[in-house]
This record gives sequence, structure tokens and C-alpha cells, in this order.
Amino acid sequence: MGLLDQLAGQVMGTLGAQKQDPVSQSDLFGSAMGLINSAGGVPALLQKLRDSGLGDQVASWIGHGENQPISGDQIKAALGEEAIARAANDAGIAPEHATTGLAQLLPQIIDQLTPHGQVPEGDLMQQGLGMLKAKLFG
Repeated sequence: MGLLDQLAGQVMGTLGAQKQDPVSQSDLFGSAMGLINSAGGVPALLQKLRDSGLGDQVASWIGHGENQPISGDQIKAALGEEAIARAANDAGIAPEHATTGLAQLLPQIIDQLTPHGQVPEGDLMQQGLGMLKAKLFG
């Protein structure tokens, strides 16, 4: 089983075990991908979250151990209403569902993409995210 197969299985398994807003996981995943891309990639998104006072949460997602939660309000404050509105529009969902869903999904994505406590950079990361999306949601 390849790395992306394992990653897809882990993200889907974790999400399946969580209680989520009544929004399709593929819609949420697509929104998260859009946010990551529009922020300039994973490192830039994480820095934006850190700059918004969420450094402890971000560190927990990258590090080993349990992920600290983040709220929809924190996502909205960190990324801005415009980014949330775009993500909600892209997914065809209400902004409040987007913030709640992204708050559940982003920590899991980041956790799975940083299994060794390192944030991958460059084109490989973008390719991996694209392949993960295709694998999860065809």
C-alpha cells in the first residue's frame, strides 16, 4: 500500500469516527484544499493560523500526540470572512457549516500530512494533496 493510500485511509477513518456537521466530507475536503491553495500552501496556511494566536493548536497537529481542537469561530477569525465565504460557496454550503467542518477537517489533514513532525514543502506537497483528493473522492 502506498503512502497516499495510507494517508487517505487514515484521514477517512479519523473523520468517520468524529461527529460532523451534516455536510459531505468531499465538500469539506475540497474547501480545505481551496483554503490551503489560496493561502499559498500548507506552510503559509499554518503560519497564518499561528499569527492568529493558534500556535499551540498548530503545533499539536504537526507534533505527536492528540490534536488540540479549533473552533469554527477561530477558523473564521484566522482566515477571514472572505476566505470562508469563498470556501462555502465552492462547496455549496452555508458559511457556518464551512467553518465548523473546516475546524474538524484541517487538524486531521495537517496531522496526516506531517507524520514525522515535519511540514513538507514544494511541488511534492501540492501533488500529494491533489492525489489525496482524487483518491478519497474520485
